[in-house]
Amino acid sequence: MDQERITIVSGLPRSGTSMMMKMLEAGGIPILTDRIRSADEDNPGGYYELERVKQMEHDKAWLEEARGKVVKVIAALLKHLPPDYAYQVIFMRRTIDEVLASQRQMLTRRGEPTDAMTDERMGELFHRHVTQVRTWIAQQPNIQVLEVDYGEVLAHPLEQAMRVNQFLGSLLDVDSMAEVINPDLYRQRATDSEHGKE
Repeated sequence: MDQERITIVSGLPRSGTSMMMKMLEAGGIPILTDRIRSADEDNPGGYYELERVKQMEHDKAWLEEARGKVVKVIAALLKHLPPDYAYQVIFMRRTIDEVLASQRQMLTRRGEPTDAMTDERMGELFHRHVTQVRTWIAQQPNIQVLEVDYGEVLAHPLEQAMRVNQFLGSLLDVDSMAEVINPDLYRQRATDSEHGKE
């Protein structure tokens, strides 16, 4: 793995970013996290977040520490990545229906309102947002990207671990990466007719 590059796991909320962080940790990549947000019922394996990432628009000093490591950055914040670093982005994809269902369940558990916006409208916004992010990434000469499907990881963990390993330089322990995947956590599975909607 290139010790100068920064590896980033990104995607929409509830798209499998924490799962991918856990895979990369098992594979042998140092992770950058403060572990302030602990594991819970929604993310039994932990969130793997770094609070300073949320302030990236104004605080980018932590990126120097991220060289040679992997850090989680939600899709909406990617545009704040400074151009003076090289990045390898693993972008998690998940069907919009599953993202919405997972988000709704999380809000329900926390006692927060789930009817602020219709699923149809939220789905449209998510779809547009992902399209904008993908377009932006394609225009950045300092960013390499690999898109990984959440459902494919759960269905074929070793195969997807090998894809990620190849993207990152073929130095990871793919067997250990695959072993951390728990298909039982696939709780908002889309039906066959819904699968593929994004």
